[in-house]
Amino acid sequence: MANETLITQEGLQKLKDELNELKSVRRIKVSKRIQEAIALGDLSENSEYDDAKNEQALVEGHIAELEAKIRTAKIIEETDDSSAKVRLGSKVILEDVETGDRFDYTVVGTAEADPFNNRISNESPVGSAILGQRISASNPAVVTVKAPAGELKYRILPPDAE
Repeated sequence: MANETLITQEGLQKLKDELNELKSVRRIKVSKRIQEAIALGDLSENSEYDDAKNEQALVEGHIAELEAKIRTAKIIEETDDSSAKVRLGSKVILEDVETGDRFDYTVVGTAEADPFNNRISNESPVGSAILGQRISASNPAVVTVKAPAGELKYRILPPDAE
């Protein structure tokens, strides 16, 4: 299904928490700002009113986006299963063939991708290159990833590799 939002249980909970925050806190604050701006009078030249209405549109748009992601969520399980192939939820170590540098990653859907916290999207260049590849410490798969800096080669190792 093209409309699915692939997400871990933890990621879904974060979306629900964010949605709750937007509905129960931000939406109310913006509403109060609009009421205060209206109380100032002439709306045609009221920058406070315009700013508050713009913020309201952003908040409502974000609420709609989160509701759609939650409604179409398909839970993926994170796994440390080192005998399998890379799939959504897999935790792996990528070892740069040239430098030997290692990077720990969890492959997730785009809704919760966060490369700064080692969560890469299945649709990113690295994520799409490693999906379906064998995870093995003794005979690791090697993938080539096209990056702006050129081609990079990575060995795919299990998360417990030494």
